[in-house]
Amino acid sequence: MSTTATRTDPLSYLGGVIDDLKQRGTHFRLRVLEGEQAPESTFDGRRVINIASNNYLGLTTHPRLREAALKAIRDIGVGSGAVRTVTGTMKIHMELEEKIARFKNVEACVVFQSGFAANAGTVSAILGKDDFIISDELNHASIIDGARLSRARILVFRHKDIAHAEEQLASVQHQPGHKLIITDGVFSMDGDIGPLPQLCSLAEKYGAIMMVDDAHASGVLGRNGRGTVDHFDVHGRVDVQVGTLSKAIGALGGYVCGTRQLIDFLYHRARPFLFSTSHPPSVAATCIAALEVLEREPERIDRLWENTRFFKKELGNLGCNIGGRNTPASETPITPVIVGDGRLAMEFSRALFNEGVLATGIAFPTVAEGKARLRTIMTATHTRAELEQALEVLGRVGKKLGIIS
Repeated sequence: MSTTATRTDPLSYLGGVIDDLKQRGTHFRLRVLEGEQAPESTFDGRRVINIASNNYLGLTTHPRLREAALKAIRDIGVGSGAVRTVTGTMKIHMELEEKIARFKNVEACVVFQSGFAANAGTVSAILGKDDFIISDELNHASIIDGARLSRARILVFRHKDIAHAEEQLASVQHQPGHKLIITDGVFSMDGDIGPLPQLCSLAEKYGAIMMVDDAHASGVLGRNGRGTVDHFDVHGRVDVQVGTLSKAIGALGGYVCGTRQLIDFLYHRARPFLFSTSHPPSVAATCIAALEVLEREPERIDRLWENTRFFKKELGNLGCNIGGRNTPASETPITPVIVGDGRLAMEFSRALFNEGVLATGIAFPTVAEGKARLRTIMTATHTRAELEQALEVLGRVGKKLGIIS
């Protein structure tokens, strides 16, 4: 006969962490989108102007992408059925990788299940415990996690500080082991652009590997959205290019571009690639269609930048702190509204939502203590009327809370 004893929850300590978040005022609940991801969307039953989405070019609802997804489902099915190295490499996956490689002007490409997996899987695969990583202090969490998984020694340099990056690199130049310099192309919290040409020069001077994460530059910077390598014309000088299919491309996934040798190596050693089922064919088809839209509809990027310039200017005219004082100045459609205090930033976000504007509050540990903010992102599909209405609400609520004088 079995007896059932009263069991103490071994995870009860997590409740203390949640209670601490609530006391700090930085606890949040997930807002649920009902319907399309669009400039005006319905979240939690409320119609709001959405200035928080990564859907830079409005491709999540583009007719060509919808039709590509539906055709792939009709012709091929809804799933691949396996990891890539077993039976899960479909012809459409290879077509997508070849399409990206041509778009990025490189020899080859491999697609991962997410941008996070692409970064973490690549860094941890190409480096080991005897190697060195020279990393910008504001690099994305996926880079940080990949660096930790690699067991390489991590040397962090001050944000975009080339002299400090060289100092860190020079300190290990005579030690055995590979050296990797890594930076975001566009930094996701402040919207500034990484100093890629200067870092490429450092990599060449010291014989290091050069890697860039172009998640927020893909579809935004460079010709037809080819990213920071094209933006700065440093083709052939970046050894590892990471990008995403989840933001401007409008679908899901990440990718790594480089030499055919690099991609073949990742096929064999990148653990997220080896141990994750490949994308449904509808996702691959959608991404192919999105790249075709980038080539055929460059005016979408023009509208994105037109909206970006307008919104930044008007935020500044309102008196918002949009960076450049004690934080980096935004150079892209990502424009933070710096609040400072985490509790106040989350209160600001909630008050805006109640007035019909969705702008996500971001606090520690996503950003440093004292650097809490709203992160606003422009898209090509926002209308001028929507932006003017969002600005009016931002100004009115910001003044009420004492954030804007």
